[in-house]
Amino acid sequence: MSDRGVGAVDAPQVGGVAWAARDHAAMGLPASFDLPVGGHLDALADLAAGAAYLEWRRYQHAAALHTDLVLAEEDRDERAVDAFAQCAARIATALSVSQYVAERILDNAVALRDRLPRVFECLRDGVVSPSYIRTIVSRTELIHGRSYQGLVDADIAAALRKPGSWSTGRVRDLCDQMVYRRDPDAVRERREDALKGRCFFTEAGLDGMATVGATMSAERAAIVARVVERLAAQVCRHDSRTKTARASDALFALVKHAPFGCDCARPDCTFTVVDADEVAANAARIVIHVVTDTTTLTGPAPATTPAATTAAEAATEPTAQAQTRVTGTTAAPADGVSVEDAAAEKTAADEVTSDAVAADAVAADEVALAETTAEAAEADAVAAEAVSTDDNVAEEAAAAVDDVAVDEAAAIDEIAVEAVAEESELVDGVGYIAGLGIVSGAHIRDLAADPAAIIRPLGDGTDTPLPATQPADPYRPSAALNTYIRARDQYCTWPGCTKPAWDGDLDHITEYDHAHPERGGQTTATGLGAKCRFHHLLKTFGDFVDDQYPDPDHPGRIIRTFTIPEGRTVLGPAYTGFDAHPGLDMIVFGDPPGAGKKKPSTPRTPTPGEPEPTRPAPRTEQKHARRRQERHRNRLRNNLKGIRPPEPDDAPPPF
Repeated sequence: MSDRGVGAVDAPQVGGVAWAARDHAAMGLPASFDLPVGGHLDALADLAAGAAYLEWRRYQHAAALHTDLVLAEEDRDERAVDAFAQCAARIATALSVSQYVAERILDNAVALRDRLPRVFECLRDGVVSPSYIRTIVSRTELIHGRSYQGLVDADIAAALRKPGSWSTGRVRDLCDQMVYRRDPDAVRERREDALKGRCFFTEAGLDGMATVGATMSAERAAIVARVVERLAAQVCRHDSRTKTARASDALFALVKHAPFGCDCARPDCTFTVVDADEVAANAARIVIHVVTDTTTLTGPAPATTPAATTAAEAATEPTAQAQTRVTGTTAAPADGVSVEDAAAEKTAADEVTSDAVAADAVAADEVALAETTAEAAEADAVAAEAVSTDDNVAEEAAAAVDDVAVDEAAAIDEIAVEAVAEESELVDGVGYIAGLGIVSGAHIRDLAADPAAIIRPLGDGTDTPLPATQPADPYRPSAALNTYIRARDQYCTWPGCTKPAWDGDLDHITEYDHAHPERGGQTTATGLGAKCRFHHLLKTFGDFVDDQYPDPDHPGRIIRTFTIPEGRTVLGPAYTGFDAHPGLDMIVFGDPPGAGKKKPSTPRTPTPGEPEPTRPAPRTEQKHARRRQERHRNRLRNNLKGIRPPEPDDAPPPF
């Protein structure tokens, strides 16, 4: 019998030497907190890797407990309080946590040990954050016991070890892609069960509050969110409520058909009373952007089947009677993203910064031509029934090819490979719904089959370049480039951010020179990146420096870096739209007007009495020049680390 669980009064730790009393130098920890900014950040990064290692050890101990107490009996244990529950109870008692938390710890440990051993190694090596482990475990439950289990584990681990940063949304999408493409039948069955289990609920809270919720298809949830957001935005800047509080009031106004208004109490406010029903009716044209490929639309295919690039988007009326028909399924790229059909719209960021890029919104007249009347869709026919009439979001949805070949560089057990070959499994494609993440091929086919869906190709598989800018304004991207950037980036590209690219701004990475466009900051696929409004403003008005340039080892792809004011550089996202739809690499754009053509300076004779010429914004130009120099230094540092920058001629010229 052991009494190690009993500690003395005021004992700081049970079962060993207190962490504070251990040799910090032996653990590689700084002896003092008196460090420069860079030293603190280095310490935080090192501690994050250490936390991952400690989490790995915690799961190892939990897995060992499972082996000792559960494994021998789990297949035949029918007790109400079985061996698993008793093992978790031991953990819960020792850690003073709930039984639920203890069972999650045990679940994760067993899944990592048996189902995801290579991902488990990534945790040990500090490659993946402990906060992402639960996401990976839960998103790979469908592969348990399947012959391709080792393949999915190896693919996820290989992706996690790629240079770059991660966010919760990108980790989730990575796992969904690896699972959905290999088991379409299981995913379809699970999705049908989920649709049957949709529900509405209320839950009493504290202080006279309560929570109202509902589960529904992702498309319908997007409808509700967009309409509520549209109504909640009908206030002036003096409204005292938070954004979420306004949304709560807006939802109630929509349900009750009650007026909604700004609470500023100013006599000149134009939003004192807003008709919620009128706003909902005006917001009827709601668009969901869906990125997919042609092979996904036709169904599961062998792993070597080539694919062609397409784009799907769905639009419909919130009213059950009015829907739109499928159009443009065989149109050429120019038909789907015609510059003439796109209406440029300025975003708020353009009013506060010189390098914000507004989205191209498709003219409403073009959408109206596709309207027709049809019977209401069934609740479980998940046709992209809805979403957004945000005027600053492009109506075109991008598309791409999903390369379904297994990565030969991944370390795969020969037995697992042989098992997969024997079964001759088909591999399905996936799709990406803006703001919602990766969805299965079956889900995409349901969306495409609905009368409300509009399918527009982006690129026709040829080398014909698409227009990069609008004809009259080389600063603004064309509708095709706008769609491509958002499909490529998926989310805000700032490390760790999960804001959808379609809800953010397009930013010129190298600042656009309005006075002399030929000098740099061109509107190109490489020169633009998606950012949420906060990170766009942070980059524009702060001292943060970002950079992106073509990856010389992977044509069509780009390398991103972000540098904080003190000089520490972090790589951009490791997982982007290219990983879900590699066919995006094949889409090319033409050069913007005047690209690479520098106008020679023309000497002139000053007029007597003429004042000395001045630059319009000398401080801005100096700031931009400093950022270019910093980007150049970062590329040289990356070169030393094995991340090769492009040739010097590809770098944007300084002011």
